[in-house]
Amino acid sequence: MPQLILPLIPEGATRISDLVTVYRSEDRWTYYMGLTPIYTHAADDHRLFRLITSMMINAGTCRHKDIIETFGVSKSNVNRALKKLREGGPEAFFQRKPGGRKGHILKPQVLEQAQVLLDHGFTRHDAAQQLGVKLDTFRKAINDGRLHEHQYVEASKARTSTDKSSRSAVDAAAAKGMGTACTRVMDRALASIGQGEAQVRFEPCLDVPKAGVLCAVPALLANGILEGAEKLLGKIRGYYTIFQILLVLAFMTLCRVKTVERLRENPPGEFGKLLGLDRIPEARCLRKKMDTMSEANAAEVWAAHLSKHWMQAEPDAAGTLYIDGHVRVYHGKLTKLPRRYVTRQRLCLRGTTDYWVNDAIGRPFFLIEKPIDPGLIQVVEHNIVPQLLDEVPNQPDEKALAANAHLCRFVLVFDREGYSPAFFARMWRMHRIACITYHKHPAEPWPESWFEGKTVIMPSGETVTMRLAEMGSLLGSGKNAFWVREVRKLTDSGHQTSLISTAYDLPHTQLAVRMFSRWCQENFFRYMKQHFEIDMLCEYGVVEIPDTEKVVNPNWRELNRSRNQVQSRMRYRRARFTEMTMHPESETDPEKYRKWLKRKSELLEEIDQHEHQLATLKAQLKQTPKHITWGELEDKDKFNRLLPGRKRLMDTVRMIAYRAETAMAAMLLGPTVDMPDARRLLQGLFVTDADLLPDMENKRLLVRIHNASTPADNRSIAALLDKLNKAEIEYPGSNLVLAYELVNSDD
Repeated sequence: MPQLILPLIPEGATRISDLVTVYRSEDRWTYYMGLTPIYTHAADDHRLFRLITSMMINAGTCRHKDIIETFGVSKSNVNRALKKLREGGPEAFFQRKPGGRKGHILKPQVLEQAQVLLDHGFTRHDAAQQLGVKLDTFRKAINDGRLHEHQYVEASKARTSTDKSSRSAVDAAAAKGMGTACTRVMDRALASIGQGEAQVRFEPCLDVPKAGVLCAVPALLANGILEGAEKLLGKIRGYYTIFQILLVLAFMTLCRVKTVERLRENPPGEFGKLLGLDRIPEARCLRKKMDTMSEANAAEVWAAHLSKHWMQAEPDAAGTLYIDGHVRVYHGKLTKLPRRYVTRQRLCLRGTTDYWVNDAIGRPFFLIEKPIDPGLIQVVEHNIVPQLLDEVPNQPDEKALAANAHLCRFVLVFDREGYSPAFFARMWRMHRIACITYHKHPAEPWPESWFEGKTVIMPSGETVTMRLAEMGSLLGSGKNAFWVREVRKLTDSGHQTSLISTAYDLPHTQLAVRMFSRWCQENFFRYMKQHFEIDMLCEYGVVEIPDTEKVVNPNWRELNRSRNQVQSRMRYRRARFTEMTMHPESETDPEKYRKWLKRKSELLEEIDQHEHQLATLKAQLKQTPKHITWGELEDKDKFNRLLPGRKRLMDTVRMIAYRAETAMAAMLLGPTVDMPDARRLLQGLFVTDADLLPDMENKRLLVRIHNASTPADNRSIAALLDKLNKAEIEYPGSNLVLAYELVNSDD
């Protein structure tokens, strides 16, 4: 779905084309070319409207389709006005037709009677019949403002809207036919033979459960829920379309319905009202659609497309990227996955590792799944960096890099798992990529007099004061020696936290800000695990791993483990032997001296045995390859990979939902509302009941949100709804512009 609002236009303006926009107030419409106003007319001046839109089409600044979709006028009216301009010029719009007659049918007395009928809930058709007036005449009187239908519209809504009880009865009765809530029988029958698909048609409904999640539609569209989906995802057939399936998954995620199976706990007909349908897909149908959409690696391709789309939309956010791994624990029995150390549980559990790439405020860009985990450094170097070199926007070219020896393409931030001076050197010398991480082996503490207080602004907008100091640090030795920047932060307890970096062109305050913002990614993992069930497996199946995949040789791993054990034992015995040599027993006590000599000789013998054993193990390690292909593994060491398709699709939808919620939370921030409070408000808003009141004539879908529990929450939500209304977003698959308000918001 394309973005409807240009980035640099007056607040409240609506996009007509790539060149022109329109700002519509109650009494005047103004047209802009970029930021420059070019035309204006009164809101009720239809002649100037037709003249101006025709002139824009004739000049090539917009198309027929743009005017029809933006203003909801018919194609014949647009073509008629354009023909009049080309044949008679602008003056043709102000000439009276010869021989025309004035309409005297609706005289003041008749108009007064007609208005009374409309105020009492009569339709325009019934009122015209009651007064003996043609319907077309009645319609013209409404269009030119002599009659007002707004009283009727509200009365009609109140009269025709269904409540939850009546809808429940209708949905239950439908179970005798095609199924629960399957009330669009003809549409479903045609879809079953390939003659159609579900059309978005909203009906007036009161008290729809979880309808507050419709407030997230603008944010979901802005974050790409439909970006490239129709083109890149697998094609599905039948009643439901791709964008409806994606909206179901996004609404499910935001409403904290953590699995597809849990959707069965929600009335399908009520959830379907959020989509403009009779009901949502049944769980088995939804899983099948997800499989079709994600087959042939389509979900992975769509995720990569979205990652590039997000980076292009916010180039500054892609300048510093945070990388960390997250173990997804597997408790099933379909395959015996290798054990991974799970930090949050301090246990080695079976699972698979996902490596996430986020920005400075925790928003995700993409993830790399590794059923065979080679470690953070290998994944970054061989999987993440090639993708970033292709996707990160605004990278300096070779000429700029040659002109400034300290300039980097972008910055990578990770924890101590990625500490490797050799890796830092390769990233800088081969790609000019800067790295920031904690110093794994810091030297002695620096004098406190070196530290200076610095006031810095964190990516979240928070202002903090840090005591910082900087010094160059030489890592490695000989030809592999490599200079890096070392920055230390002095805490109130006196502890010095050390970081190293190859970002030579950034001030040391920025290095500290970017390193100590890494907790945003830890907070992201915790929030996603708690609210979006990031660890939940979406499918039950396995697939074989290709024989060409390289893995660590189990024999090498066992030899390496034995070598480490022998080295540890030998290190202990050498230390004990040295201690006994430095503190011998006195020869005045023959018995103690004899025992001391005996123990010392035994230690020396054990050390000799361990040295011989260690030499043997080192020789075996040298002859044993560290990595082998999957096909060379013995059957007892092999395992299968969990099916990636449906999981990858759901992970991408979760990323979109998280980014959308983060964007909405930022709109709620204020003096009394911080980020946790904003997220709490949104969590309540998404599951709040609302009334859905479509206005087909004005092409508007009013979502009337039920009030929150406190007046303060209502004020915050009302401010959010005002901002959403200014966006004027159309609901996907319809021509209805979304409008939001709180119940009794005018009182």
